[in-house]
Amino acid sequence: MDLKNLILILAAAGGIMPPASAQSVSGEKAPGRSSNPVERIMEESEGNVVIDIPADILERILKDDQQSQRNGGAVLRPGINKMSGFRVQVFSDGHNQHSLESRAKARGSAIVARFPKYRGQVYSFSSSPNWYTRIGNFRTSEEASAAMAELKRAFPQFAAEMRVVRSQIVVIK
Repeated sequence: MDLKNLILILAAAGGIMPPASAQSVSGEKAPGRSSNPVERIMEESEGNVVIDIPADILERILKDDQQSQRNGGAVLRPGINKMSGFRVQVFSDGHNQHSLESRAKARGSAIVARFPKYRGQVYSFSSSPNWYTRIGNFRTSEEASAAMAELKRAFPQFAAEMRVVRSQIVVIK
């Protein structure tokens, strides 16, 4: 967050006041001075602005920033959040059209039967002419790679098809 945006936020919240010298008694703009309080503060301070932020507001700003960094720049709100992340693709096929959907869903069911932690995280879908099954909601490629290694050990017959793919994921907070 840059200085100008921080000043705007704090001015709107009543956290800072423009310097007294920037205001005239009659409320008129002083010659050569900006009528925008933020620009006036920046002009008069020559880049040396001291802002007294109440502790509760500062804590909230820092908490949101730290949470944003942990989530790859995305701020998680209570409820269902969609964000960029990764999934493990365990099925992708476009041959033998009449059985593709059932094979894609069967692959996901087999994985959930062996790994119940992925219940609700199996995504089978069609993008003509192919069907895909993807597993998980991983925020980082490292998390997805670790899950893929676990799945490859459990299902060596599918290992050659498995890969980590970038995807919109669902994160519930």
